[in-house]
Parts: sequence; C-alpha cells; structure tokens
Amino acid sequence: MKIAGKNAVMEALRSGITIDTLLVEKGTSHEIISRARKANIKIQYVEKKILDKRSPDVKHQGFIAETSEFNYSTVEEILAAKKDKHFIVILDGLEDPHNLGSILRVCECAGVDGVIIPKNRSVSVNDTVVRISAGASAFVKVAKVTNINQTIEELKKLNIFVFCADMDGESIYKTDLKGDIALVIGGEGFGVSKLTKELCDGVIALPLKGQVNSLNASVACGITVYEVVRQRL
Repeated sequence: MKIAGKNAVMEALRSGITIDTLLVEKGTSHEIISRARKANIKIQYVEKKILDKRSPDVKHQGFIAETSEFNYSTVEEILAAKKDKHFIVILDGLEDPHNLGSILRVCECAGVDGVIIPKNRSVSVNDTVVRISAGASAFVKVAKVTNINQTIEELKKLNIFVFCADMDGESIYKTDLKGDIALVIGGEGFGVSKLTKELCDGVIALPLKGQVNSLNASVACGITVYEVVRQRL
C-alpha cells in the first residue's frame, strides 16, 4: 500500500506503522527524512518521474511511503480503547473509499474509539482511503467483521446503546447520546439495511429543510458524531 504526500507520510511516521521503504525525490530536504532515518526506514532517492509513475492520481509532493497492508484491529481492541464511555461507529455497506477516508478523519478528530466495517460488500482501507483520511487512518482502529448484525447484538449485551442513522428516525437533537453508544451509518445507495435497522435500539435523523432528502454518508456521519461530542461536553 502506498502513502503519498508530505502530511500523510508524516502522520504515518508519527503513528509508528511499518513503512518498508520511503521514496524521496532527489534534492529534497524535509523533517520527514530525518524522522525516517531515526526510525531506521530504508530511504530511496529517485527522480520525480519515478514518483509520478508510482502515484499518477495523487500529488506526492516528493514523498511516497510504501507500507505493508493495513493492519486491522479487532472489535475487542476497539472496546478496550474507550477513553470514557464507549463511542463506536459502524458502517453498513459503505462502498466509496472517499467516504470511508473522510469518516476515518472525522472519527479520529472526534475521539471515536474505533470504526467497524463488514468484510463483504464494503470498501476496505486502501491507498485512496489513506490519502483522503489525511493521516487519520494511522490512528483510528478499524475492525472488519463477518456479520455486522451479530456484532451489534454483542455490543448490546455489553450495554452499549446502538443508534441507527436513518431519515425516518427521531431528531438527533432530541436524543440523549451521552451514554455508551454505537452509531450505525448506512451505505451510499440504500442506507442501513432493514434487518440491521430493526436490531438497533433507536433510530435518529438529521432534520432536512431543503429539497434534497438525503446527505452524503461522510457528511451525515460527521454531523452525527459531533453531536455526540457536543452533548458530552
């Protein structure tokens, strides 16, 4: 997996993830290089055209870190990571890597314990997700599970209240989100599946005042997550 761009590479170094090789444009000087040397990371100085070829769709800014595949966490590790009260985000059928990257970024900023995604019919953490997350993917715990509904049932047994975000729910601004909670955000096309919705303890919605009847998944997640943060202040 490749991580391109100064900010993304710097965050990867700070996080301590395994970087196999750091490709640097010849003639470049930056704090990234000294950090990589201290971490005993292999550095290769190459021509710009080589970096351009390795990263045709992303502005590398002279740096590309080649890493091992993304290191997923377990649900148990996410549960153990709670800072005060459990705060978990569950993604049901998200397919756009740009949305996943944006969600990881907002979850890291908001102090979410971790994000749970299904193994099948869902986007995984790839180069695009890492880039869009602006380095957040290195700090957010992401767990892949075989069955989202089974995971929800297990969380409920631990007295974690599971809310589903759906347009026909109760207003988020009238809902108490201060306890141990998990938020379920649906995919781009169909939202949260019917069975998953039925398993949730509550359904919450964002008030929509315009002509469009839905929000982008990452935008909806961001607003919902920060309402939790606001209520817990």
